Amino acid sequence: MPKLAVIILTKNEEANIEGAMGSAAFADELLIIDSGSTDRTRELVEQQGAKFISHPMGEDGFAGQRNYALTQTDAEWVFYLDADERITLEAASEIKKLVSQNEQVAYKIKRLNVVFGQMMKYGEHGPDWCVRLFPRMQVQWTGVVHESPQLKLPIAALRYPLHHYTYTDWHRYFEKFNQYTDLMAKRMWENGKRASFVDILIHPAFAFVRFYFLRLGLLDGKQGLIFALNHYFYTMIKYVKLYYKQREEQ
Repeated sequence: MPKLAVIILTKNEEANIEGAMGSAAFADELLIIDSGSTDRTRELVEQQGAKFISHPMGEDGFAGQRNYALTQTDAEWVFYLDADERITLEAASEIKKLVSQNEQVAYKIKRLNVVFGQMMKYGEHGPDWCVRLFPRMQVQWTGVVHESPQLKLPIAALRYPLHHYTYTDWHRYFEKFNQYTDLMAKRMWENGKRASFVDILIHPAFAFVRFYFLRLGLLDGKQGLIFALNHYFYTMIKYVKLYYKQREEQ
C-alpha cells in the first residue's frame, strides 16, 4: 500500500498547528518543516508524535522549503497543507482512496477562504484551487513567495474542499504583509524588474479595480471593500520597496 506524508511548513504557528495536524491525522506521516519558530510550535508538534525538522529558509524561499521536505520522507505520495488550513473529513477520505489507487496523477483541491470569521465568496479571497497532492518523485517547486509546482503529470480535481482560516488577527496579517512584500520586491529585483514612481501610483489602482470590481469583491460587503483596499496597499508597498532598493543600488 502506498504511503502518504502530509507536509506542513511552519514558523511561529502555535495558534494553528494542532488544528492542522488534527485534520491530517489520517496520513501515514506528518512532516513539519520549520523555519525558525520561537514559540511553542515545536513542543506542540512533538507532543503529537509528528516529525519536526528545523530548516532555515534560504534564498529560494517557500519553494526551497517545499523541495527540501521532499527529501525528508520516503512516502510515495505527499500532500502539502498550510498551518492555517484544515482538511475536511470528506476530503481526507477521498485523498486516502486516491493514494491507494496510486495513479500517476496530481490533484488540485478547492480552498474555501475564511477571513476574520467570514467565508469569502468573491474578490481577492474568494475560493481558489491549489495543486497539493502529488506522487513524491514527480514534483518540484519554484517561486519565492507564491510558489508553484512544476510537473509533467495530468491534473485532476478533488470533489471535496479544504478550509483556509487565512487571517484571524491584524497583528498576524501585517506580519505576513511585511514578509511577503519584502520577498516580492526581492524577486522582482532579481528578475530584472524596475519601478518608477508612476508604477507606485498605477499598479495599486489596477489591483483594486481587479479585485473589487472585476472579481466582484463588492459582493462580500464591508469585508470585501476592506480587503480590496488592503490589496491596493499591498501592491503599492511592494513597488515602494522595489523603488527604494533601486535607489540604494545606484
